[in-house]
Order: sequence, then structure tokens, then C-alpha cells
Amino acid sequence: MSQDSPAPSPSTDPRSRADFVHVRGAREHNLKDVDVDMPRDRLVVFTGVSGSGKSSLAFGTLYAEAQRRYLESVSPYARRLFRQMPVPDVDSIEGLPPAIALQQQRGTGTGRSSVGSITTLSNLLRMLYSRAGHYPAGMRRLEAESFSANTPTGACPQCHGQGRIMDTTTALLVPDDSLSIRERAVAAWPTAWQGQNLRDILITMGVDVDCPWRDLPQKTRDWILYTEETPTYPVYPGLDHATVQRAIRQNIPPGYNGTFTGARRYVLHTFASSQSANMRRRAERFLTATPCPTCHGQRLNPDALRVTLAGLNIAQLTCLPLSAIARTLAPLADGTLAPDDAPQAGEATAIAARRMATDLIARIAVLEHLGLGYLQADRSVTTLSPGEYQRLRLGTQIRSSLFGVVYVLDEPSSGLHPADAHNLLDALEGLKAGGNSLFIVEHNLYLIRRADWIVDVGPDAGTRGGMVLYSGQPDGLRAVSQSRTAPYLFAGDTPIAGTPRTPAGWLKLAGVTWNNLHNLGVDIPLGTFVTVTGLSGSGKSSLVSQALPTLVAQALGQKLTVDPEADSVDDLPEGTPRGQVMAGADRLKRLVMIDQKPIGRTPRSNLATYTGLFDTIRQMYAATDMAKARGYDAGRFSFNLPKGRCPTCEGAGSVMVELLFLPSVYSPCPTCHGTRYRPEVLEVTIRGRSIADILGMTVDEAAAFFADTPSLSAALGTVRQGGLGYLKLGQPATELSGGEAQRIKLATELQKQRRGHTLYILDEPTTGLHPADVDRLQVHLQSLVDAGHTVVVAEHDMRVAARGDWIIDMGPEAGDGGGQIVAAGTPHDVARDTASRTAPYLLPLTG
Repeated sequence: MSQDSPAPSPSTDPRSRADFVHVRGAREHNLKDVDVDMPRDRLVVFTGVSGSGKSSLAFGTLYAEAQRRYLESVSPYARRLFRQMPVPDVDSIEGLPPAIALQQQRGTGTGRSSVGSITTLSNLLRMLYSRAGHYPAGMRRLEAESFSANTPTGACPQCHGQGRIMDTTTALLVPDDSLSIRERAVAAWPTAWQGQNLRDILITMGVDVDCPWRDLPQKTRDWILYTEETPTYPVYPGLDHATVQRAIRQNIPPGYNGTFTGARRYVLHTFASSQSANMRRRAERFLTATPCPTCHGQRLNPDALRVTLAGLNIAQLTCLPLSAIARTLAPLADGTLAPDDAPQAGEATAIAARRMATDLIARIAVLEHLGLGYLQADRSVTTLSPGEYQRLRLGTQIRSSLFGVVYVLDEPSSGLHPADAHNLLDALEGLKAGGNSLFIVEHNLYLIRRADWIVDVGPDAGTRGGMVLYSGQPDGLRAVSQSRTAPYLFAGDTPIAGTPRTPAGWLKLAGVTWNNLHNLGVDIPLGTFVTVTGLSGSGKSSLVSQALPTLVAQALGQKLTVDPEADSVDDLPEGTPRGQVMAGADRLKRLVMIDQKPIGRTPRSNLATYTGLFDTIRQMYAATDMAKARGYDAGRFSFNLPKGRCPTCEGAGSVMVELLFLPSVYSPCPTCHGTRYRPEVLEVTIRGRSIADILGMTVDEAAAFFADTPSLSAALGTVRQGGLGYLKLGQPATELSGGEAQRIKLATELQKQRRGHTLYILDEPTTGLHPADVDRLQVHLQSLVDAGHTVVVAEHDMRVAARGDWIIDMGPEAGDGGGQIVAAGTPHDVARDTASRTAPYLLPLTG
């Protein structure tokens, strides 16, 4: 139940006021029959530890109910076009206006979706080039869609608007030229019968398949790899060339007639046409993205690229940062660009061009105010951080001038430097001043302190949370003893910095070039906790999550692991970071990247399977007397294998019921009732608990149950130290937040007890974490340094930076104005560097 702040007067009791939203009996996820009241037309912030139920209340209840009500007003057919949220489990909600959700998510869609397209800037630019561009003499005027790479009329005819084509190289097709064809020198060829078929055809043709590839004539090598011919030859399996020729002369029938395919042709055809995901993924290993030779990476048809504005075609303009685009268009907006130089028609076109340019500059100004001026208009949304994506959508909403709407936002400050936080607050206040309400899930103390109303959810996470501890004006939270937010909110910026560790050596990088980093030199102290800070877009992530791991992995001869499902080939960046490790690599044994990507992409992945706990648990069940008597092995206790899983739901535990015009509903499987297993498997127990009971336990409950099993007890203890004791062992990976996924990865890494000096790299690990969870995370990270390893993080949280040993501050600005190291040293030293934009926010924490 809620604990509202004291009302100003009896007549203004929140429970009866008409200008409040009244929620009664909310039970979504872990919410415990919550009643709460909150004002409209105000900035309301939902606080609480990660997993406490904030998002379940703000998004799963309030927004979901607002969406449901809206969709009831549209036709059944139109409802099918919406991504509908499940109907919330709540008794009633009164006073709820229409809602718009701006949630934390990585840019969705494909590489064709860009910053320009989701902000509608691209639409205006295309119209501007169509109406006001400078056309070559005699060229007809093009319509706006001719300047879009996503339309048949605008796309480059060769690459179809991708800007790149997939091709291969000799080095990819033949990675080791000392091998012979029989020894599989042509690695791109298939491994099974088809590969043998191609080799047998070459034998028939007289090619020596036993000599090293590099010793074959160049003409022969080129033909084998790149021919587009598909000749058919008789194949005599197992015979050498001389015997084959003799058989042909004697008219001996061949085993079969085989068709030859060049290596390049085989790879391209397999990648484009194979129905097997594994085959396509294998073919992808032998491909590389190269700029299209027709449009040279600009994605558009030749005619569109001939039209210019301020001396730039539309592709050249959109590859500039938004701030630079605004500066380029300024002369057109203020009229200093003469009409004769810009439009190809009369004064009416010139006036329209000025209005479009003025509108573009105004839209960009809003995005600049949100700290996004460094983004290029053509940057793919798939490369944006969740915070960047949400602020772009926020900027679009500010320009929409809607009235009477509830905006539900998920940590809009995510990935934002403290110097930019006041601009974000200004934008939120602007939406509020326009007659709107703002319901924000947030951990940023700066924004929480400036809220009009706070709803604090907790006290802890999971089953130990789900209660509204307080709902009222910020200062009233001070008296709520159960609140995990209050101690941080009212503590102020007291000094927390400790004594920095002494470096055990230095990792020195030189010539680092990637994105806005140009020939950068970086010195990283080993055996310490290093924080890389700087404005959003200053180059932190380019250095920490891209250049540093790439260069160190090359120096160590280690291959970086790539998520095969993360992005399509179209979204891969062109090129790789350049630079070299000058010193210190010899002190490192291994490189480990720990990010916030999901630990699995299906509900079948969970905490227990990812950490390896489930393997040990299944082995314990297989070792019981009943399992042995029945001949059950560990595989029988897997919900992913047919022999143990429920045949109805195939181990999912639930079945989907499709309702044509309503959201699909998942209900417990009628056969296994959600347990995932066959009945006979559940008959095997340990101390009265089946394998399904174990998956239903929280980490805390499992730690108590397996306290006498050292291997499980230690592993579960590590997970609990990360503040994840509330998670269930069988909780699907798809239900985990990015912060939870990252802490699970970190706990898994801590269990491995690596030997030798390891470099751990994390990019903004505190994203989505409550200050209390940040403290837990930092204990984990500091323990790695205490064990003799090095930890490097890109981070905006000044509390994390102040407690570290060394800071590398990037800047001075974002985008092209960044990419330099502004300051480097201990937290105490950087906090006093007048050139650093980070220093003023770090100073109070360093004493």
C-alpha cells in the first residue's frame, strides 16, 4: 500500500483529487496489490533498486493500461498493426490520460534506419534537395523520394541502397597458402561430399591437388577461386589424373558428372540463397563488406548524387554531425545564400527553401540541447546506445507540441554526462509546461532531486520488493527508513575517494584511430581500476569498447567473441580500429569484455544455464538412487531435450493462445502445469524437491538449500554478492534487464578464478543500476583488481570514477570536437584540472 506525503490541506487529499492518477490493486509482476496516487501535469519520478518493481508500475501497469484504452477506440484491424502490451493485472486506474512510452532499448530495425529517419530530419532534407538543390544544366528536377536510399527510384542500382556489397578476398578464401587443395587450402569450400566433388573435378581437369596452393600457376588459382563458369566434368572418385584420362579414352563410364563452382561464386550463392542458418553463417566468415563501386558507399542513384546544396550532395551532408548540418544550412535559412545560387525556380521556391532550412535548424537545436549534436544524420540506429535512442525520440516529441499526454520514460539520463543533465531537465520541463505529465523511471540523483513527486518502490528487489514505500513530494522521502534511495538522495556529495593503487606497469597504445579518435596515444596503468570519462560522444566507447579490445586482442593473439545474432552483416562497421600496442602486452594473459547484452535470446536461456549451475544440479539428480535405477542420465533433466521435457510445451512451460485482435496470451502448459518436464522426471527428488522446484527457487533460497554442496554454494554466493539473490534460477533470459545480465556475466567470470593477469573491459556498467546496486557492482569489480587484474570502464557515474585509481578524461567536446585525452591521472588530480568538463562534478567527491 502507498504511504502518501502529508496533504497541504484536508481538501487536497491525493486520494480524492481529480487532478491525480489513482491506481488500485496493481499486481503486475512482483507488485503486491499496490494502491498509489500521483499528480498529473507534474514530473513524477519512480525510484527504487533494480528489480524492485518500478518499471512494472510505470510501464507494465500505467502505460499498458493507457495503451489498452486507446486501442479499444480503434478498429480491430488497426489493432493488429500495434505492438500490444499484455493487459495489466490491476483492479482500477482512474484519471489516466493518453500515454506515450519512450523506453530503454537499443535502436531497433535494420541498418537502413538512421538518426535522420527516426527524427524526420531526412524527410525535410530530401524535400530541400528536391526543391532547392543545385541541379546540373539540363537535368530534370527529381522528386523527394529520389533522394532516399530506401526507395527503388532513389537507391543505387548495384547495391540497392546498402552502400556496400558483400564480397570476398583471396586471403579469406585461402587463409593458408602452404596447404594443398587436398589439405583443404580452399577453406571456403564445403567440408562434406560437395567439397570432395569439387576436388575430384579438378583432378579430372589435371590440376595438381597435392602441391602447395602457392606453387600452382596464378592463372589456375584465379580460375579456381573467381570463375563464373560452371562446367560439367566426368568424375571418377579416388583416381588420379592419369588414370582418369585413361578411363575417359577407354570410354569407361564415370561415377557421375559433377558441376564445378568457383569458391567466390559458391560463397556468395550460399550466403544469399541457403535455407540453412548455419550454412549462411559459415559463408559469412569468408565475406567482407566493401564500398559499392557504383555509388562509392553513398547508397543513392547517380542522378541524386549530382544534386548539391552548399556544395555538398545529400549523402555528403548527412554524414556530417547534426551540429555541422545546422551550420551548413544557416546561410539558406537567414537568406544570405542568394536565391539564384540555390533554387532552380523562382522566389516561391526560395521562400519554401528558407522555411524548410529554418525548421531543420530548429529541430537540430532541440537535439543539440539534449547533448546529441555529435550524431551523424546517416548513423544507423542499430549503433545507438539505449540512452541516445530514447533522447532522439524525446527530441521529436518536444517538437510535436502535444497537450494533455503522459510521457512514460525509462531512464532518460542513461549514458548522459552530468554536464548535459541540466539540458535534459530543461527538455522535460518544457514538455511539462506544454500541459503534459511525465512519469519517469530514474536512478540519476540529479533528476530525482528535481522531481515534483517521488514514488519509491521497494524495499528490495524481486519478491522482497513490489511495495510502494512512499508517494509524495521529494523531501518527505527523508523520513522513510525502509527506502534504499533516501540515503543516497539526501547524503549530498560527501568525499568518497580512497587512496589510489600503485600501477604494476603500463599498457601503452599509440596511433589509435577509430571514429573520432585520430592518432591517439593512451597509457593505461596495469593492476588498477581505470575509469574513462567524458561528454557523451567524446570518444569513450570508441576507445574502451572498440579500439582497446581490438588492439589488445591482436597483440595477445586472441580472437574477440562476436555475438552471431547481434547485428546483420549490413550493420557491421566499415574497417577496424587502427593502432598498436607499444608496451605492456607481455604482462597480460587474457582479455575479457563484459557487456550488457542479453545472456540469451530465448526464454530457454536462464541464470542457471548461463552460469553453469544447472549442469551441476542435473548431474546431482542423475546421481540419485531413483535416477540410477531408471537409467536416467543428466540429459533426462534438461528441459531442452525431448527425453525429459514435456511433449506438449516442449520444455517452455507455457503455451501461447492467439487472440486475433487482442494481444496473444501465454498460459501455463495444461500438461505439465508450467513445470516443463515429464511427470516421471519430476518423481526424482533431492530432499523432497524436484528439478522443477529447484528452477523455481530464488538464488537466496537455492543457496540455503545447497549450503552443503561446496561447488554450488560458492557459485551461488558469488551471484548473491552481485545483488541478484532475488532472481529465480529458471528466470528466462528475456526477462532480465541489461544490468542484471551484466552482473550475471560478471559473477560467472568471478567463478572462473583466472590465472595470469587479465584485462577486464566494461562500457558503462552502471547503466540501469540504482546507486545501491552500483555499490555492489563496484565491490565485484574492485575484487578483480585486488586479485591482480586490471579493470577499465567507460563511465558517467562520478561515484564510480572517484573510487577508482586512475581517470582518463576524453573531450573536450563531443563528436569532431572530442577524441582527445583532456586529462589523465588520479581522481584527485583530474578533479582539479581546469580543462576537464568532468572535473567540477568529480571535485566534491574527492575531498
